[in-house]
Amino acid sequence: MPHHPRARLLAVLVVSAATAVVMADRPRRDPVVQVQLGDLMARDGRYEDALTAYRAAWAAGDGAWRVRAGKGLVRAGLWTREFRRMHATSAELVRLAPGDSEALALDGDALWAAGRFDDADARYGESTTIDPQQARALNGLARSLAGRNQLDAALDLSTRAVSSPSREPEHFHTLGLINERLGRFDAAVASFSEFLGRLSYRDRTERAVWTQQQIRFLESFGDRQPYAMAPEVASGTHVIPFRLERNKVVVRGSVNGGREIDLVLDTGAELTALTQRTAERSGVQPIVGTLSAGVGHIGTRGLLLGRIDTLRIAGLRVSNVPTMIKSPALSDLPTGEADGFSPLDWGLSVRVDYARRVVTIAREFADVPGELVLPMRMDRLAFVRGSVDQARAVNFVVDTGGEVVSISRSVFSRLDREPIRRIPVRVYGVSGWDRDAFVMPGLDVAFEHVALPNLSVIVLDLDAPSRLLGFDIGGIIGHKFLSKYLVTMDLQRSQLRLAAS
Repeated sequence: MPHHPRARLLAVLVVSAATAVVMADRPRRDPVVQVQLGDLMARDGRYEDALTAYRAAWAAGDGAWRVRAGKGLVRAGLWTREFRRMHATSAELVRLAPGDSEALALDGDALWAAGRFDDADARYGESTTIDPQQARALNGLARSLAGRNQLDAALDLSTRAVSSPSREPEHFHTLGLINERLGRFDAAVASFSEFLGRLSYRDRTERAVWTQQQIRFLESFGDRQPYAMAPEVASGTHVIPFRLERNKVVVRGSVNGGREIDLVLDTGAELTALTQRTAERSGVQPIVGTLSAGVGHIGTRGLLLGRIDTLRIAGLRVSNVPTMIKSPALSDLPTGEADGFSPLDWGLSVRVDYARRVVTIAREFADVPGELVLPMRMDRLAFVRGSVDQARAVNFVVDTGGEVVSISRSVFSRLDREPIRRIPVRVYGVSGWDRDAFVMPGLDVAFEHVALPNLSVIVLDLDAPSRLLGFDIGGIIGHKFLSKYLVTMDLQRSQLRLAAS
């Protein structure tokens, strides 16, 4: 059929009419009809409608049709970011079809979306043992390797995933992210374009919109090498004094050769971020809009992306730095938004010596005697795994720009506990005020070898950043925790290392 607006409209009308006939001729709860309807809706990008159909089939079906309904239900649920509800279905799916490699891989995806990364890896391994070419499992393993900074191995697995007969749109998106991490922007553009080309024209999810903008942004670099550094700079060790201001690590730096300004070391942000005022003064032009999300009532926030030609902090000089511009600015905050950076975004590791007020940035660091080592994953942000009372596998953002230890409302809901009374607290972040934040006392928080018994934490709404990332963010650890240690965020070894300060 030719790609003509009228032809497309006729196709939609024919599909709608066919659906109506099917619904009239067969019982609405017939699992066979509902699965077929769910498949049709999913192909058309109507994921909410697909969920309704798959749920009906899952409830009424049995045997092979229930398995097929369960697979569709998990796929559509993950696509619409209903990840907190999907693992119960995927676990039952594995029970019904224990030797089905796709069911195992889908359970891996549901575990990943719930923030249980290690359990997800185990499921992906089971899936590939049954079928070494299971694309969904290969994609999951590639994503996991990228999170541990094993980018070349991740690229290999991701390439195998997109070469499979299924050629799922999601797998091309993963490949694009890996290519972007590797600085291969041309290859990332090709992967992201393939991802968009495989979506239904009806698909208007946040990720589709973000990907369109990301393609334009990456293309704007042309032949420029992102995060370019002279060899001696990239391999060097850069020791930078800092001052502590409102519990934030602040250094001095310059943008595009301008006068020095304050820059906050902010590992809770995935990109270097400038205020609108700083961007205008330093000649950083907006290129495209983008989506951001963080703490605050706004949730998902529209911002701008630009490019810093040269960023200098002491002897560290980085060129062609992708940059978020905080425009439009928030106006109802107690203090103005700050300019910030994260060396992790540039592929470098960082050590913060709070006692000596020194930040050290380098490719890698030697061990410090007696330090505690926590596995760290990098998925746009740096995460370590912890636990909160009986809630296990809670992922915490390691945020040098944050102040306290906090947990998400989704983790709080798993505790089956209520404080005697909810003490409201004023908390603001990149998306404004979290007007419903409150203090939860008496929790036992732990990070492998580090125990924080009877701790008071802040309960925050982290739903918006969780949806944007595609998995459940369990909490944030900031200055109150980190400042007690000599903190090393070792990107090369995927470790958060803590030594006595």
